Order: sequence, then C-alpha cells, then structure tokens
Amino acid sequence: MITTSGLTKIYRAHRSHGREVTALDGVDLHVREGEVYGVIGQSGAGKSSLIRCVNLLERPTSGTVSVDGQDLTALAGHGPRAGKELRRARSRIGMVFQHFNLLSSRTVQDNIELPLEILGKSGKERSRKALELLDLVGLADKAKAYPAQLSGGQKQRVGIARALAGDPKVLLSDEATSALDPETTRSILQLLRDLNRQLGLTVLLITHEMDVVKSVCDSAALMEQGRIVESGTVSELLATPGSELASALFPVGGEATGADRTVLDVTFHGEAATQPVISQLSRTYNIDISILGAAMDTVGGLQIGRMRIELPGRYEENVVPIGFLREQGLQIDVVDHTAQEPVLVKEGAK
Repeated sequence: MITTSGLTKIYRAHRSHGREVTALDGVDLHVREGEVYGVIGQSGAGKSSLIRCVNLLERPTSGTVSVDGQDLTALAGHGPRAGKELRRARSRIGMVFQHFNLLSSRTVQDNIELPLEILGKSGKERSRKALELLDLVGLADKAKAYPAQLSGGQKQRVGIARALAGDPKVLLSDEATSALDPETTRSILQLLRDLNRQLGLTVLLITHEMDVVKSVCDSAALMEQGRIVESGTVSELLATPGSELASALFPVGGEATGADRTVLDVTFHGEAATQPVISQLSRTYNIDISILGAAMDTVGGLQIGRMRIELPGRYEENVVPIGFLREQGLQIDVVDHTAQEPVLVKEGAK
C-alpha cells in the first residue's frame, strides 16, 4: 500500500553558507495493505521527514513514493494539471498530527467539515459525513463544542475524524499520542486499531515510544540517522537473533555473576510462552538456573516474553541445554559479557 524506494531528503540552510542536513538517506519502506506499521526512532532520526514525504508535504530530494500503486513523486511536477492530480491523490491519505491542529474559531463539526469544503462537497453532505465520523470516534455529543472545551484525548479524536473525512485508504499518524497521558494514549491507540479493522485502513505510525509499537503495530521499522536499520513484522523481529527492536520491545537486564557462566536471552512466543520450559530444562539436566531478568506482555493477542537466564559453566559446556531450549521453539541469543557493555553474539562466535 505504501512503498518508498531510495527516498532521500536533504535540507539546505540558506543562512549557514550552504550547510546541508540529510534527514533521509536512501529509505526503502514497504507497508502492506491493511496493516498498522510503526516507525520508531529517537529525535532527529528522520521519522517526521519520512511521514511528511509519504504524502508529499515535503518534496523528497530523490527517490520515489508510491501509495496504493500510484507514484506520488511523478505527480509532484509543476503546472495546474500536476497540482490537481496530486491534490486528488492526497485526498486518499489522512493525516493525524501531534498537536491536533484544530481551528479554535470553528466548532468540532466545522473542523471536520473543513476538508470536505475544500473538496467542494455540499453543506448537507458535509454535515452528514461529519456527524457520522463523530459517532465513529465516540464524540457524537460534541458536534457544537469548540476545541477549547475538549480534553487532549477528545481533540485528538476530532483530529482523527477530520483525517477520515475524505474516506482515505491510508492514515498517517505523526506522534499522535506523545502529548497525551498514558490512559488516553491507550484509548487513542485502541481507536486506531478499531478503525484499521472496521474500515480496512492502512495505518503508518511515527513514534518514539516502544509501548505504542507493542500495543498496536503489526510491523515495525527502526530508524537511525535517516536510515531504516531494521524492519519486519513484530513476530519476525522477535525471532531474529540480535534484533535491536526485539530487545527494546522486551528489555531484560542482568549481568553474569562470574566468568565461568553462560548468559542467554530467551524469547518466548506462541504456545511456548505458556509452557514451563525453564523448569523442564533444570530437571532434565539437573542444573541450577538463575533468572536475571524477565519481561512479558501481549502483542497482537499473543503472549510474548523475554527472559535473561544464567547457566553454570562456559558456553561450550552448555551446547546441549541450549539445543534443548531451541527444540522447544524458543529464540535463544547468547549474551557476551566480556565487553564493557553486554552484547549479543551468534552461537559459536569466539
């Protein structure tokens, strides 16, 4: 549904002797139809530039952006015809902003009707659609209220309703929950998931919060310094040895208690998450196992967790127990504590 290829965005500061800042550096992204896709990264990673290039609020320096099979960058030329085609394409892409961007002088209903006015819809049609969307986002009783009379969560629901006014196939969310408290964040994320399922919307989320990815996303990508360094479905990432995203989604800590110890990060998902695998390992091989840290949660209706455990003896002495864990369908990462900071190494690395 959304594809970027070699997407680059360079900002040039006119007042700093031609200094350039590369916000996007050859980004390749593929968001499948009907999924909720999260792009996560720290401030300055390029997330907001990416989402603004997807709907061409920012013109890419190079590369292509396709939405629903249409190359938007090919429509970004000059002239009235190109502009009209681009506006038509943009009408199928909804956008939700971090700070709501509601017009304080307009009522809630009028804010939602604004994009419909721009599209040239009749007053009766605008009113019907706005009231229908307000009911969809749970604000049917707020049509005549003004933004100043609403809570932050209610304002964002209005922003979401306005983004849906043009019946888009794609919804872009730029840090839509970062200004909200945790409880309100959960309700907005649940609303986005419900809309995704009810309307068949493809949702692209920009966020810096791992909990957002964990609670609502089917797939995710990690951005660093303008590049996507890791991407995939959440289940694929959890099954990828050494995945930064998997470690961040389910962080576990704890260091080896001695040099002659083997520390493992064990990822449980699917049926294995409910099985007493660690106790079975201890009984089968008569070994004492220390649990150094653990994290468990539900992602996409499935219980998933990670655990850091310590086995007595060096790696070479624990090949058989590690094999046992893998036979149970678990993802096993061997943690090397010889470095200053704990890092993951591939099995058999020296």
